[in-house]
Amino acid sequence: MNGSNPFNTGPAAPETPRTGGPHPLVRLLQDFTLEANRYVDAAGGRKDMHRTDLNALAVIMRHTAKGNVVTPGLLRKELNLSSPATTALIDRLDNSGHVVRERHSSDRRQVQLKMTPKAFTEGGAIFAPLSRHMGQAMAEFTDAELETVSRFMAAMVDATIAAREDSPEPSGPAAT
Repeated sequence: MNGSNPFNTGPAAPETPRTGGPHPLVRLLQDFTLEANRYVDAAGGRKDMHRTDLNALAVIMRHTAKGNVVTPGLLRKELNLSSPATTALIDRLDNSGHVVRERHSSDRRQVQLKMTPKAFTEGGAIFAPLSRHMGQAMAEFTDAELETVSRFMAAMVDATIAAREDSPEPSGPAAT
């Protein structure tokens, strides 16, 4: 690929060698994160869902796909929420028909969270435009290029997790 991307609407990475400051890829990752958050806010807002709601559904989906039981405690930890904020979040998702609370089959004291068909349907509708545009953008790259980018992105995710784990602990979970 020659660097031109018909789907790029943001600032282009400089083509000259960097002279200091963050690497252009870091700035592009920041731009991507910002635009992804804006998309989630706008698309979720059209369905009266907060970003935290969509993040919660993503956590539930990811852990369920791995065969893990998703509990309120796991959700609280993954989203760095207080217990009251987690309860409010689960109540919101339950009341909107996106999750159900079920007792675990082997430990009836444990509550597990499961996504409903409505959550999958609405999630698909929310993210279909993003998926379509990303698919079109990805079609411009070879399989080898996508493999390289996949390795890079996995390394960036791992680096971000490591940085988070190395960071000093905040005074407590977020209130929302």
